[in-house]
Amino acid sequence: MPPPVPPPLPLLRAFLEFCAVHGTRVLALGISGGLVVPPLATLMRPAIGTTVFGLMLLVMLRVDFTAVWAHLRRPVLVAALVAMVLVGCPLITHGAMLALGIGGDLGAGVVLMATGAAITSAPAFARLVGLDAHLALVGSVLSTLLVPFTAPPLALGLLGITLPLTLAALSARLAFVIGVPLLLALGIRRVMGPARLHLWGRAFDGGMVFLVAIYGIGVMDGVTATLLVRPWHVLGAALLAFAANGLLNLATSLICLPFGRVNGLTCGLVSSNRNMALYIAVLPADTAFDILMFFALSQLPVFLNPFLMRGFYRWLVPGGFQGGGQQEGAHGDKAPR
Repeated sequence: MPPPVPPPLPLLRAFLEFCAVHGTRVLALGISGGLVVPPLATLMRPAIGTTVFGLMLLVMLRVDFTAVWAHLRRPVLVAALVAMVLVGCPLITHGAMLALGIGGDLGAGVVLMATGAAITSAPAFARLVGLDAHLALVGSVLSTLLVPFTAPPLALGLLGITLPLTLAALSARLAFVIGVPLLLALGIRRVMGPARLHLWGRAFDGGMVFLVAIYGIGVMDGVTATLLVRPWHVLGAALLAFAANGLLNLATSLICLPFGRVNGLTCGLVSSNRNMALYIAVLPADTAFDILMFFALSQLPVFLNPFLMRGFYRWLVPGGFQGGGQQEGAHGDKAPR
């Protein structure tokens, strides 16, 4: 007599919890799979929108909405984060490119990246590395709402590039990737109840890891072909992507550090990880190849740095983020409003 088949839900939960425990390996496998097997990346590229939707749903299932509201009641912290993401970082990056003598299309791609909104999945990354997912959610949503007002004038003024970003188009996208998951999550939370939500908490975290890995496969579409033709150019651009990510993270973390260690590190993480999918969707077909290539390569540090630096974050924030709206500073003092 054959052994009984295990029910699907425990198997799914076990798989997702495995992804949570082995997040770095799962993510590395996803990105390397997209590079080593280009047809897989091409196959997964159309699923990018769906994975972002799924990530937001899982984030909403794990979010404490009371803590989100507490952050919205701290206007100085929120304003500092959004100002750095949308205005401070583009100016810092432009200055760095001028100082280093990096111009042309590649330099333009770096500056354009810095004008973008925070990546939608920033709350998922923050939660996975033990930082404040609630603050990350606030920063991601507000920067996406405001980027049509800041990115076009900055791109035109700094680079002479016209960005066809419209408020209507971004509002429709925002409603899909944030509004609908929010409504679904509220319904699921009501049906499941607190006890079952807690039971599935680690599995939801693993689901975020799995979906980020799928996303990482899709964004690698086309990178391998370019790497084979111009390997040093691509490797140099990849190193530049990691350097730019680190610069934005460090600059924002230091500026926001007076609001408390957790808040400062979370602001840095949010600021360094940018949503290039919005730009790829609206830029014209004749956009310079190096700009589009840098947008794709800039996703490498977005996916890898939070996991590579997880030990560093845990060292700075032992035990991970534990609070709601109020955070303690680096020495235990209450962070300023």
